[in-house]
Amino acid sequence: MSSFQLPPVEGIPTLTTTERTAVLDALFEPCTALHTLSLDFLHDKKFTSYNDLIASIGVQLSDLSESPSTSDSKWLDKILGAHPRLGEKKVESAQAKAEQAQLNTGGEQEAVELRNLNDEYEKTFPGLRYVVFVNGRSRPVIMESMRERIARGDINLERAEAIKAMCDIAADRAIKLQ
Repeated sequence: MSSFQLPPVEGIPTLTTTERTAVLDALFEPCTALHTLSLDFLHDKKFTSYNDLIASIGVQLSDLSESPSTSDSKWLDKILGAHPRLGEKKVESAQAKAEQAQLNTGGEQEAVELRNLNDEYEKTFPGLRYVVFVNGRSRPVIMESMRERIARGDINLERAEAIKAMCDIAADRAIKLQ
């Protein structure tokens, strides 16, 4: 985990843009599209807890998901696509690296299968990455979930599940970074 510590949630509106960006990057993943969507929102709204802040961003993401606008869907996909691929060796954020550590412990055959599933997922849902709250689940369990979601083939459900997973991940990170 990184040495970054979240500031008190009550003070978020008074933080600089750079500091609010660091909060978003620590809770979610570094993503210019998320910064554009949420930085002013974090400046204008007071939050009672990090769960409140995360839920509010979840609403922003859901609003994009439910919008009939193609540009809103593309914007959301940029945000959801900011998460690293599952099982990747090179992961940018310290939080994602720690969360995925257990997925890099299986054999080479499982690693190849996970890479292939990532490829298949991204072909099925162009612009998206498979986002899931790993939360101690094993690579085989995660890969079975990937197969089910690929077979389902519903991009709207994928976006909804990815938003929920992003918020679950952010809530878990908030606990660890306070």
